[in-house]
Amino acid sequence: MIQRIQSVWLLLAALFSAITFRFPFYNGDWLKDLVQAPVDLNAQTTVWLTIVTVLTGALAFAAIFLFGNRSLQLKLAYAGLILSIGLLVIYFLELKNFSSGSIALWCIFHFAIATFYILAIKGILNDQKLIKGLDRLR
Repeated sequence: MIQRIQSVWLLLAALFSAITFRFPFYNGDWLKDLVQAPVDLNAQTTVWLTIVTVLTGALAFAAIFLFGNRSLQLKLAYAGLILSIGLLVIYFLELKNFSSGSIALWCIFHFAIATFYILAIKGILNDQKLIKGLDRLR
């Protein structure tokens, strides 16, 4: 039973990370060896995108089960947020390899991952604040 909202946010971040393997961030013509080929830029396009996407999703999924250790859960959430922002940077750097194209509607998933991490961090901090307040009352 999920009793804390940050578990929901972390689960959504993990699910959206998995979804990015299927849906593209960008559609266009990729310039490689002076040959233009239509390519969808998604998490499987390059090795770095795959590695960072897997790490982002794995951190979110692992942090769900660390509800007993909020400080470690918070550290993993911050690391996941940094990785998701780094993932966005890698995607925008990969856009220079395209001659023409357009950003896909599915790029919203990539921005949602960072948003879900931010919401999870906010929930974890609220839990820590609540626990400190209860400790003061004892």
